[in-house]
Amino acid sequence: MYVLALDQGTTSSRAILCDRQGRIQRLAQREFTQHFPHPGWVEHDAEEIWRIQLEVAREAIAGVDATQIAAIGIANQRETTLIWDRQTGAPIARAIVWQDRRTAELCTELAPHADRIYRQTGLVLDAYFSGSKIRWLLDHVPGARARAEAGELAFGTIDTWLVWKLTGGRCHLTDLSNASRTLLCDIHKGDWDDGLLELFAVPRPLLPEIRASSALYTETDPSLFGRPIPIAGIAGDQQAALFGQGCTRPGMGKNTYGTGCFLLLNTGSRPVFSHRKLLTTIAWKIGDEITYALEGSVFVAGACIQWLRDELGLISSAAESEVLAASVNDAGGLYLVPAFTGLGAPHWDPHARGTLVGITRGTRAAHVVRAALEGIAHQVADVVETMQIDSPLAALRVDGGGAQNDLLMQLQADLARVPVLRAETGEATALGAAYLAGLGTGFWQDLEELDGQWRQAGRFEPTMDAERAATQRRGWQRALERAKNWAVEDL
Repeated sequence: MYVLALDQGTTSSRAILCDRQGRIQRLAQREFTQHFPHPGWVEHDAEEIWRIQLEVAREAIAGVDATQIAAIGIANQRETTLIWDRQTGAPIARAIVWQDRRTAELCTELAPHADRIYRQTGLVLDAYFSGSKIRWLLDHVPGARARAEAGELAFGTIDTWLVWKLTGGRCHLTDLSNASRTLLCDIHKGDWDDGLLELFAVPRPLLPEIRASSALYTETDPSLFGRPIPIAGIAGDQQAALFGQGCTRPGMGKNTYGTGCFLLLNTGSRPVFSHRKLLTTIAWKIGDEITYALEGSVFVAGACIQWLRDELGLISSAAESEVLAASVNDAGGLYLVPAFTGLGAPHWDPHARGTLVGITRGTRAAHVVRAALEGIAHQVADVVETMQIDSPLAALRVDGGGAQNDLLMQLQADLARVPVLRAETGEATALGAAYLAGLGTGFWQDLEELDGQWRQAGRFEPTMDAERAATQRRGWQRALERAKNWAVEDL
C-alpha cells in the first residue's frame, strides 16, 4: 500500500508515491510556465497547473493498481490567489502568485490597520499574502465583485483549486494552514473573520470551507485514476515540509530551499508573537488540536539560481552553480542581494530590488555565482539571527533542491552559526503531505509511528572563523541598505 502526495510548487509540480516506511518509491516532476506581464507581477495559468499536476500524478502511479493507494495528500505553493466560476470551473484571470507585488500600494493604504491585522492573523500587512490579491482581482476583473457577492465565484489557493478539479467541482475547501496565510483568518478562532473580510472587501460567499490538515475530506472523481481515492491531507508547502522533517515538537525547526527559503519553528499549541517581524502562523491542525509556528520568509532563493541560468546564461543547470562557485575562494568582495520581488522577513520591504555591488575589473562569472549562493545563505542567516532572539533554535533541518548543494549548506552553517542537518530526502514537502494524508486514513496510526522515519544524510558545522563570518555579515548589511526602498517613484 502507498500514499500519493501532490506537491504543487511555484515553478514545478511533483507527485511522489510513498510507502509505509516513509520512503519514496516513485517521483515525477515537471516545470510549468511563469508569466511576468509587468515589472513586479508574477502569474500562473491555473489550467496549466492542473493539467501538469494530473500528468505527474498519473506518471507516479503508472503500473500501480489504484486499489493500492490508501490516500492522496496535497501540499501547495501558499498565498497564490485564484478565482474561478463555480458553474464552468473557468478561472476569471490568471492566478496571482505569492511573489507578485502589484498590491503593495494597497497594503500601504491599509497600514493604519496593521497592528490589528497582526494580532488576529499573525501576519505582517504585505502584498505577499492573499487578501490584497483577492481584492485586486475583484476590483479589476469586470463584473467580478458583483458575481462574487452573488455566490457565482469561488476563491482558492492552489490546494483548493486542486481539490475542486480532483472532485469534478464537488468540493470547495481548504485547510487551516493555508487559510492562515490569507490575512482573512483569525488564527485564535481558526476561522474566517468578518471584520477582516470587511477590511479587505472580500465577500464571504467567495471563500472555501476551512478543514483540519489531516482528515478524510472526500474522494477523487473515479474517471481520473480508475477508481475513487480518498483525499485526506492538505497543508501549505512550508507547513508540510515542517511536518515531513519530523519537527512535530516545540523547538524544532527546518528551512526549505526552493523558489524561496522558508524557515519554520514549531512553537506548540500556543501562538508565539515575534517582536522582530517574524510571522506567527498555523503549522497544522490534527483533530481538534492546532499547532503553531514562527516563520521567516525569504522570497528569492532558488529563483536566483534560475535567473543565473535562464536570464544571464552563466550556468546551464542548478548543479553547475556549486562547481563554478567553488572554483573561487570567495566572492571577491561581491554581494548579490536577490530582492527581485522585494524583501521578506525580517525586513519586509516591498520596494527593495535586486542589487549587485562590489564589482571590479577582476569580477568573473564564478564570483557572481558564488555571491548568489552567499546571498541566499545571508538571507536565511538574517532570519535565524532574528528567530534566535524570539525562540532558541539549536539546529536547522534542511530540505529542498538547494539543500543538495554542499557549498551552500556549508556557507549556511558558517554565516548563521548553527549546525545544518540535511535530511535523507529532499522531498520533505511531499513527504509531509503524504504523512498528513496517511494519518487521516489510518495508514499511519499516530505521530509516534512517524517519529522514527526522519533520517539524516549530512551534517554541516560552522567552520569559518567567527571574525571572518562577522566581516561578511557586515558587508551584507551594507549591501542590503543599498537594495532597500529602491522602487519608489519619487526617488
